[in-house]
Amino acid sequence: MNIFLTYCTISDKHMTSRFVKPVNAIRSGYSYIMSSILRKPFISGMPVSVSAELTNYCNLRCPECASGSEIIKRERGFMDIELYNKLISELSPYLYFINLYFQGEPMMHPQFFSFAGLNDTINTVVSTNGHFLSVENSEKLAVSHLKRLIVSLDGMDQEIYSIYRRNGDFRKVVDGIKNVASAIVRHNSPLKLEIQFLVNRHNEHQIPEAECFAKEIGARLKLKSMQIISSQDAEEWMPADRKFRRYKKSDGSYVIKSSLPDSCMRLFSNPVITWDGKVIPCCFDKDAEFVMGDLNNETFKSIWNGQRYNEFRKKILTGRNKMDICRNCTSGLRGVRY
Repeated sequence: MNIFLTYCTISDKHMTSRFVKPVNAIRSGYSYIMSSILRKPFISGMPVSVSAELTNYCNLRCPECASGSEIIKRERGFMDIELYNKLISELSPYLYFINLYFQGEPMMHPQFFSFAGLNDTINTVVSTNGHFLSVENSEKLAVSHLKRLIVSLDGMDQEIYSIYRRNGDFRKVVDGIKNVASAIVRHNSPLKLEIQFLVNRHNEHQIPEAECFAKEIGARLKLKSMQIISSQDAEEWMPADRKFRRYKKSDGSYVIKSSLPDSCMRLFSNPVITWDGKVIPCCFDKDAEFVMGDLNNETFKSIWNGQRYNEFRKKILTGRNKMDICRNCTSGLRGVRY
């Protein structure tokens, strides 16, 4: 244990660049394990992944999305490229992954391709609703440093698709997916294409069609459980197949199928940066109610190791079931495909 602890606490300056990432990943995991055991924050290392919100604007009006349903309380805007550069310059030695999405449609950012192709040392992932995958944009994606593109396709015809993806154009999205698939082949691109199918009561019968389509174009299909903002809307969306239900009925209302254990790996590995530079603990804090710090006037490291962050971690480690943002969280969820 003493040898392991020494290995996990060795300073960055004594590590060559090739070992920084793996050693940091060990530190991150060790921090999570020790914090879960001790029930108090123990931080050794930096996150191994981060999510950067390029924008919280969106072209669709999906009813169970904070941005699309327009219940989001935060101001709307676009991330400044210089803010992103600051984040990357500090965290690139440690990160394995960066997700260029949170709330909103990332490809609506006027400088989207400046972000998507900025760094080739980090596995960069983008999730899109697929309405901006023109032939030209698909070509750019295929030759960028992007490692994975996730495209939402929640139905296999316009009628079913638009029940959830309101204002969406099914044919445009399908054509866009095909554009990307063709560009990947044409350029022998390492870009991985993933179709995300948000399973709900209206589209679950079309899963076999989605599987066939994904196979036909050489994409991976991910079937995802649906998050519900308001429990009163659960009956409208919950699929009949219970393995896709994130919730169970209890005392007349729907609650998460999780005991909400007093631990959460996200607090030690995957923070979120909003478009305006706020550091928040995870992707379930849609309205940035728990701001840990501001990258416009602080370093990430000072925020990550700061008192505010550790006080929040302690609340999760001693009473996660009391935190409202955890009621939709998939961490600790068992028996559900998501």
